[in-house]
Amino acid sequence: MATEPKTAPQTILVTGASGYIAKHIVLKLLNAGYHVVGSLRSLNRADEVRAAVTPHLDDTSGLDERLRFVVLDLGRDDGWADAMAGVDILMHTASPFPMTQPRNEDDLVRPAVDGALRALRAAHDAGIGRVVMTSSAVAIMEGTLPPGKTAYDEDDWSDLDSPTLNAYGKSKTLAERAAWDFQRDRAPDMALTTINPVLVVGPPLDRHFGTSVALVERFLRAKDPMLPRTGFPFVDVRDVAEMHLRALTCDDARGKRFLASDRALWFADVGQILKAHFPDRKIVTRVAPNFVIRLVGLFDGAVRQIVPNLGRITVVSNDRAKQVLGVEFIPVEQSLVETAEFLLANGVE
Repeated sequence: MATEPKTAPQTILVTGASGYIAKHIVLKLLNAGYHVVGSLRSLNRADEVRAAVTPHLDDTSGLDERLRFVVLDLGRDDGWADAMAGVDILMHTASPFPMTQPRNEDDLVRPAVDGALRALRAAHDAGIGRVVMTSSAVAIMEGTLPPGKTAYDEDDWSDLDSPTLNAYGKSKTLAERAAWDFQRDRAPDMALTTINPVLVVGPPLDRHFGTSVALVERFLRAKDPMLPRTGFPFVDVRDVAEMHLRALTCDDARGKRFLASDRALWFADVGQILKAHFPDRKIVTRVAPNFVIRLVGLFDGAVRQIVPNLGRITVVSNDRAKQVLGVEFIPVEQSLVETAEFLLANGVE
């Protein structure tokens, strides 16, 4: 009896493969049977990515064939056409996320917008018809909700004139808008999906973790004597990666945005959760008056980013992710505790 010929695995180009979220995406893709081409600004980080994902792979055989790397720069055209050769799907994750905002917002905005367009143009020129792009909830939740609406959803877009929209938020909003405009005007046959995570926590795959994990580190180190009265929605990095994976095989995901979020917490709630699980650490739970945070923000760039959000907690809807992608989100309490456990096991004093 004749056997059916094996279908060759699809190859996915993941830009910014050394990122906190991107490493989890690479891991999910490899375990799901895809081949991955990871883009890096320097091949010096290739071994870092391999070392991060290898211990978590279901099968490590043939990894050199299944995972390879190319050098790409969001600000340069060099190499993009060659990188797309043999690629079936583009997963564009690369974008900077700073702990403090730059003096010139164009230092963030231009690379994000130009990089997104450069990646999409290269994919389109190569005949790639499927793109999943990592955007951000800040492209959605920095604006005024209409009367009667209590949570932001994928129909909302951030207001570029909002006083709470910083340079990072503007960069993500403009980059995502540019991507959707490009798809509509230049590549109508391209199926685009964006994943819009809120504040991402959860255990990193190695010690090269992102800015959002540094928030948990601030709690563990008791860096701030008091907490700001503000709050944000959180999501686990593993769920964000899973949403990227599921978007590939879900026809209903084409042409849609998806908020990635479990639920929102006040910073005081975060402190209480961590204090309950790590009672021996001096974790701060006391909330500061708003004027104190404003004063500290004059000298601390990370605190300065929070000042516009004092007194408010942002709530977003995860209904679409649950209904279309079938995601059951990891509870934020678990994500925070496992993030803290990773940090404590990897050098946080």
